[in-house]
Amino acid sequence: MRITTVGACRHAQYRGGVHAQASSHTTTTTERGSFALARCSCGWSGPARRSRDKARSDAADHLRTNGS
Repeated sequence: MRITTVGACRHAQYRGGVHAQASSHTTTTTERGSFALARCSCGWSGPARRSRDKARSDAADHLRTNGS
């Protein structure tokens, strides 16, 4: 398993329909076999991708969409 840090941002964390107070966190990409997927410390997880670049792009899009 390989984990790569993609970036950090501050935004409200999602917890069961309620956004908690904003805290700093990071997104990572994890490899499982021939698939890579993006994850965020807020609990978000992107789809499994065969392309590492697309997984990193998913993580960047998540930060851009949910960041402050």
